Amino acid sequence: MAKIAVLGAGSWGTALSIVLADNGHEVKLWSHRKEQVEAINTTHKNEKYLEIMIPKEIKAYNDLSAAVEDVTAIVLVVPTKAIREVCGQLNDLPLDNATLIHASKGIEPESLKRVSEMITEEMDQYNDEDIVVLSGPSHAEEVGKRQPTTVTVSSSNETNAKIAQDLFINEFFRVYTSPDVIGVELGGALKNIIALGAGISDGLGYGDNAKAALITRGLAEIARLGTSLGANPLTFLGLPGVGDLIVTCTSVHSRNWRAGNLLGKGNKLDQVLDQMGMVVEGVRTTKAAYQFATKQQIEMPITNGIHKILFEEAKPKDVVDQLMNRNKREEMDDLALLLSNRYS
Repeated sequence: MAKIAVLGAGSWGTALSIVLADNGHEVKLWSHRKEQVEAINTTHKNEKYLEIMIPKEIKAYNDLSAAVEDVTAIVLVVPTKAIREVCGQLNDLPLDNATLIHASKGIEPESLKRVSEMITEEMDQYNDEDIVVLSGPSHAEEVGKRQPTTVTVSSSNETNAKIAQDLFINEFFRVYTSPDVIGVELGGALKNIIALGAGISDGLGYGDNAKAALITRGLAEIARLGTSLGANPLTFLGLPGVGDLIVTCTSVHSRNWRAGNLLGKGNKLDQVLDQMGMVVEGVRTTKAAYQFATKQQIEMPITNGIHKILFEEAKPKDVVDQLMNRNKREEMDDLALLLSNRYS
């Protein structure tokens, strides 16, 4: 069995550690918080993030160098805003060609870089083909309880993708492979924007009709931007796209849905983030996607509307009214656009 470092002891990092430990791997879970490491090692709990018992086989570390020593794989699960800092630290350590898998979902504002692009910029030892992305519809709370979950791992190097697949797959955690790194990363990042919108819709008291429309038209926006950047449109019809979109837009487990719900009820963004107490990736990604859409000249009305709510103090009800009163158009235009991008 493999020796694996999981970097990031939030809910998702903890859940993935449990999957790996169940598969018989030696797991070293790293956190920059000493008190969190001590609690995991003594009580085998990570109560702020997951209300479950952590297998005793999982050892927590505060020292990054010790956490990655002699490992054959590194699973990077830190917030996107911390990617560059952690990778910069890793770059100074001997990693002996450990397989690098990231499970973070976001885009960096201003630079508009995907997570894999940030990693390669900060780490001299890794190129694009060396990195594997893990994404899909997967609430950490359910994974930690070993409920059936299915995800996708993606790399331009098929061998690396299969290594990651073999590390994680088991009877409750099914893993598919994909060569479409761009699509898998963008699907996982952009769905958080639409989840904010779904939460806002619910916070306003709207029903299932509104949410179904938001999810469907949100998927069109994701695919529209993704294909303009080279993604395969079919990826957005799979687990990293519509699968992740459904689970994140419809569940109270979703931080982005919860944050949107509070916004829809009239709370200000600062109040919401203080109340959440955890990273809400969709907020940062909305800013990046808005910049991306402007740069690419891609029409993304839902994203633009959520950007107005988050950063321009627009009232959620006013934004919904604006979306509902947009000019008439043909729905099949989007499908035709995707197909022409794919097959032209």
